[in-house]
Amino acid sequence: MKAIVCKAFGPINEIEYKEIETPSAGPGQVVLSTKAIGVNFPDGLLVQGLYQHKPELPFVPGIEVAGEVEEVGDGVSDLKLGDRVLASAMTGGYAEKLCMQAADAIKIPDAMIDAHAAVLPCAYGTAHHALKQRANLQPGETLVVLGAAGGTGLAAVQIGKAMGARVIAVCSDEEKLAIAAECGADELINYSKSDLRKTLMSTTNRRGVDVVFDPVGGEAFDQCSRSMAWNGRLLVVGFASGAIPQFPVNLALVKGYSVIGVFWGSFTRYQADDYKANMMELFTWYEQGKVRPLIDSAFSLIFAAEALHLVEQRQVKGKLVLIP
Repeated sequence: MKAIVCKAFGPINEIEYKEIETPSAGPGQVVLSTKAIGVNFPDGLLVQGLYQHKPELPFVPGIEVAGEVEEVGDGVSDLKLGDRVLASAMTGGYAEKLCMQAADAIKIPDAMIDAHAAVLPCAYGTAHHALKQRANLQPGETLVVLGAAGGTGLAAVQIGKAMGARVIAVCSDEEKLAIAAECGADELINYSKSDLRKTLMSTTNRRGVDVVFDPVGGEAFDQCSRSMAWNGRLLVVGFASGAIPQFPVNLALVKGYSVIGVFWGSFTRYQADDYKANMMELFTWYEQGKVRPLIDSAFSLIFAAEALHLVEQRQVKGKLVLIP
């Protein structure tokens, strides 16, 4: 089968599209014929050796896959040939086929197309876990979403609205803000044209923000850290800006708020039942029209490096998918 292979940590353009051994299903496993693959910021970090987790070389990158069961191993009774399922793992997704543990597969609802399914686990899974398990977001609270036109940011906007929050989208230009507005954002802030802290405090009548969802880091994090309400929750999701901020802990003491880390990959391992319950809730919201992934573009698998470069450079509105 064809796959994208990273043989050494380094520049994204050094990954290879090549033939590798086709997997077969062992006991308790299934093999999927891949239909759509989500492209994520951590995929690029992994191949560059810049992620918290460094897989053994060589490896196939790819966190999330929507596929169809084409082989069933011994002992598997709850899946059959032709079932549409979702797979999520740290690696292995950028390939024509994927072997996985049947117990980890999540069946895709009939109403959901493959491309939408393929981009749910990481972006929507991260945002959902962040707002539900980590922030305990409540109806009526104020939620600020940084990078609100990216895949994870748009997910946070939609999920925040589904949970009853007042959502403030923060982006760098008007086109991105328009997309966030279409996804349900109540307030829009262009941080390239206004002082983010002053605008946040004005928008909240000087009260401050209940929850900040930050996959960006850098200067925006610094401004938000000074804009929190009492009992607020500042969610550290990622550092797409490339700058990891230094947090003055006296702010948390004086303003009485929490800084909370969000790591979706560990969540799926340590709280597998909660992860599956979250996915079921996302499926319900999808069927109700409350969440709907925005697919910017679809690429053939051979162009995975080009797709990863676009994500790395923050030139994507919503999500990209690869199609084998």
